[in-house]
Amino acid sequence: MNTSTAVTTKQNNIKPANVVVRGSAREFLQDVVSGKHHLRADEPASAGGSDSAPGPYDYLLIALGVCTSMTVGLYARRKQLPLENISVSLWHSRIHAKDCEECETKEGMIDRIDVEVELTGSLTPEQRAKLMEIAGKCPVHRTLTSEINIRLRSVSSSS
Repeated sequence: MNTSTAVTTKQNNIKPANVVVRGSAREFLQDVVSGKHHLRADEPASAGGSDSAPGPYDYLLIALGVCTSMTVGLYARRKQLPLENISVSLWHSRIHAKDCEECETKEGMIDRIDVEVELTGSLTPEQRAKLMEIAGKCPVHRTLTSEINIRLRSVSSSS
């Protein structure tokens, strides 16, 4: 975070951002700072990017997959279940709402995320079922399936 951002943040009594994304208007490639971690994001070449980093939807799937795996692992450790490994595979697509039996929306297109969870270990069918139930309760899953209020505001540039 640069000094002018830190000063503005302190003056407005707003806590520092969890994530800061910076990029040039000339390309899709973005630099991402999350605390002490530095990442990049891009679009695939088919969308006009250079495919040098994961894209926005990749990061969305990463967030859900990581949270699902962490939540299942934490539950298994707490309950001392014989879970050895967790593998979460995810896909994002857009489908016609009319093709989704379990969806409330019936017109237009909707986003679909398919998630497959592979659990290895000497689990009973009951333990496996409970872990799959827990997988659907990870915080990111709950966020994505709840009402989300995104407040977008413009801030003046110092340059």
